Amino acid sequence: MHEMIQLLVSFTGSFGFAVLFNIHGKKLWFAALGGCLSWAVYLIVGIWTSSPYICGFWSTVTITLYAECMARIHKTPVTVFLVSATIPLIPGAALYRTMNWMMMQEWDKFCADGTYTILFAASMAAGMTLTTILFRMVWSWKYRQRWM
Repeated sequence: MHEMIQLLVSFTGSFGFAVLFNIHGKKLWFAALGGCLSWAVYLIVGIWTSSPYICGFWSTVTITLYAECMARIHKTPVTVFLVSATIPLIPGAALYRTMNWMMMQEWDKFCADGTYTILFAASMAAGMTLTTILFRMVWSWKYRQRWM
């Protein structure tokens, strides 16, 4: 039951950001579904590993593939789907705590939360970058094969 609530909240949060980014029609629902998918993959990978970085990496890989496919289906830029889908993964609370510890001059806690935030953001960036590069390489290879 707890996981279902998390998935509902991730869908709702992504939906809200998609509305904020002025996405309309079917694209709005697919963008929100991407956010739900990102959190679902995060939870599923969390069953096998306790590392939040690995969970974030594989979740980002999945939603980047989702966003690339949805962008081609709906003839829309990839960022329409990718930005909304990454919203549940953004380490906002950890970033807030990092800045709070800095303002309170609690340097040991600042370093611990800061390291977590930077590593999690880096794992997300690596997942997006590697997936986008591989997807576009395969896509262009497939496109060239069609014309040969």
